[in-house]
Amino acid sequence: MRSAVTLAIVIAALGFTAQAADQEKLEGTILETLDVSGYTYVRLETTEGEVWAAVPSVPLEVGNKISIANPQAMGRFESKALGRTFEEIYFGTLPKKRTSPPLMTSGANPHGSASTAEKIAVQKASGPTGRTVAEVYATKGDLDGKVVSLRGKVVKFSEDILGRNWIHLRDGSGDAATGTHDITVTTSATAAVGEVILIEGTVGLDRDFGSGYRYAVIVEDARIKENS
Repeated sequence: MRSAVTLAIVIAALGFTAQAADQEKLEGTILETLDVSGYTYVRLETTEGEVWAAVPSVPLEVGNKISIANPQAMGRFESKALGRTFEEIYFGTLPKKRTSPPLMTSGANPHGSASTAEKIAVQKASGPTGRTVAEVYATKGDLDGKVVSLRGKVVKFSEDILGRNWIHLRDGSGDAATGTHDITVTTSATAAVGEVILIEGTVGLDRDFGSGYRYAVIVEDARIKENS
């Protein structure tokens, strides 16, 4: 409810008048997503054709079906962040799930999957905070809130989602069957898929970023110290 009220205030401040949509929710299949600071724009296939909608920033995947609550229709809306004008767009919110989603390992990736076929062997980070990916999972209880150093290969990079960049690292340790071979790292830095990097960040447990995306283990606010 707070998101919907905030959104209405922002729209009013911009000088637009939003007309209430005929329906209480807007349902459709995601055909395209565009992420900007604060919002995720989605092109939906609905029973009445394709429409554009916008919701507060959240990871969404093409092909999934979503239901947007309290949609407000706006005509000739100009998005300066995207550099385009929408003839019509619906602003709304995604309803919260009533039941808690399953807790994901870091390898369960909300931003797309990375290949598990590649053989990776990366030297462990040195020093007292150096850990392998498998060691972070194995000793997660002792590492919660502590700084670790990890060296690994970037197998996935997603930029500017929920105000941060997301890196998936693998070093050849861990078990693909249980997801302990891949760890998610959040950072303000950028990285390229395929490069080997050394990061230093803080271990977090049971992180919930909303929309069903929860992590059993994650390394947050990381700095990239080396890359090759």
